Amino acid sequence: MKKIFAVALVAMMTLTVNAQVYVGGGVGLLTSSYDGNSETYFSILPEIGYNINEDWAVGIAVGYGEAKSKVNVAGVKVTEKVKTFQIAPYARYTFAKFDKVNLFVDGSVGYKHENFAGVKTNTFAVGFKPGVAVNLNDKLSFVAHVGFLGYQNDKVKGDDKSTNTFGLNLDGSNLSFGVYYNF
Repeated sequence: MKKIFAVALVAMMTLTVNAQVYVGGGVGLLTSSYDGNSETYFSILPEIGYNINEDWAVGIAVGYGEAKSKVNVAGVKVTEKVKTFQIAPYARYTFAKFDKVNLFVDGSVGYKHENFAGVKTNTFAVGFKPGVAVNLNDKLSFVAHVGFLGYQNDKVKGDDKSTNTFGLNLDGSNLSFGVYYNF
């Protein structure tokens, strides 16, 4: 076991020395209130990737989110919670490079599990996400993704039906921001 750990440690150090590895991701915190009701949402989506060459990279994002709502129902305060876990490996192709800006597209396969008041939903998605990276310096990049082109399947546990979605979504509801640090 010690030998396996040592080999894995040396491999990770070698990757880092070659300046091919990047880490980053995004976090989110949202709170709102209306008519005595309130909602708080928190998410964290760390990401690690490896630059294969100047145009191609592979990586994985793993995330957790939690929402808590307090709602007045007929004068009674009801609390609802939603917990989300997701994982999305991807391959990234950078197709245009300008001075400090790179345009890319991520091809990904993703899985998301959501638990809302005991109702468990599993989502599987495969598709493409276009993005832009603004290289602030040699080590730090600001990254944004907008939209999705692909297929998504949502299935509620215990239900024999599922929802299938295919298409292109380029509106602001499918927008994410993150920061990457390049080793």
